[in-house]
Amino acid sequence: MRTCEEPRPPNGQSPIALAAGQSEYGFAEKVVEGMFIVVNSITIKIHSKAFHASFELWQLQGYSVNPNWQQSDLRLTRITDPQRGEVLTFKELTWQTLRIEADATDNGDQDPVTTPLRLITNQGRIQISLKRRTKDCNVVASKLMFLLDDLLWVLTDSQLKAMMKYAESLSEAMEKSAQQRKSLAPESVQITPPPPSTQQSWSQPFGVNPNASSIGQYFDKHDMKESSYHLLISRLDLHICDDSHTRESGTLKHGMLGGAIQLTFRRMAFDYYPFHRAGDACKHWVRYSEAMETRGQWAKKLVSEFQSKMEKL
Repeated sequence: MRTCEEPRPPNGQSPIALAAGQSEYGFAEKVVEGMFIVVNSITIKIHSKAFHASFELWQLQGYSVNPNWQQSDLRLTRITDPQRGEVLTFKELTWQTLRIEADATDNGDQDPVTTPLRLITNQGRIQISLKRRTKDCNVVASKLMFLLDDLLWVLTDSQLKAMMKYAESLSEAMEKSAQQRKSLAPESVQITPPPPSTQQSWSQPFGVNPNASSIGQYFDKHDMKESSYHLLISRLDLHICDDSHTRESGTLKHGMLGGAIQLTFRRMAFDYYPFHRAGDACKHWVRYSEAMETRGQWAKKLVSEFQSKMEKL
């Protein structure tokens, strides 16, 4: 994989639907979603203008789950609401070992001598929720949860500086991509229900008469109001070591004694909502609390003041 200087246009309709000769969410999509994937090992190499990185995964598994993140009947791994014309699907990826390594490129803006950045983790999993339109299979919203158990990470100060530079080199491309996603984000429009078809019966268990109100309530319970990304680490032990030294005439001279700092985090969580608008409600957020409601009122007041100033101008 390579980072793009300019973001590429969206992919458009689902290639599965196009290959099957259909334009809406149908049998071909459900068959592919029901597959259980097992990969012994996988290596992903990423090349950027300033650095190159590699991701190695062992014993990767991917499968469909129900809204409670449990393996069950495949018909329970999707929720279809004909009134909205949308479908929810749930996936989970697990692995035994993950190895991440990053290093500066020769033509980058990094220092001539850098220490490669390495991270090795044990078991982990990714939970993916997708909301798509049934008429064209386009993704309306998504939710990605990256879950890790105990994590030990030893960093030197040079590695920490290198990590900051790697993040800085990606910030411009990520900002351009975010601007593209925001410009193409779907507005809240009324979706006309699709014509009835026999394929809608696949979304419900056999022997159950679908009820529009109950389906709508079940859909609302697990619906993603907006796209979001989450990282949850049960325990993180971070060791930062000082490796400062000077080199002169090929000899190593220690200018000072090295030091170290240890940080321990328990149940550390990061939540990112890239499309959330200022002043909008936050009750659907994962870790919503009353403090957020106070902050929401404060933000809404600032937005109204800003809008009044703009109207005067």
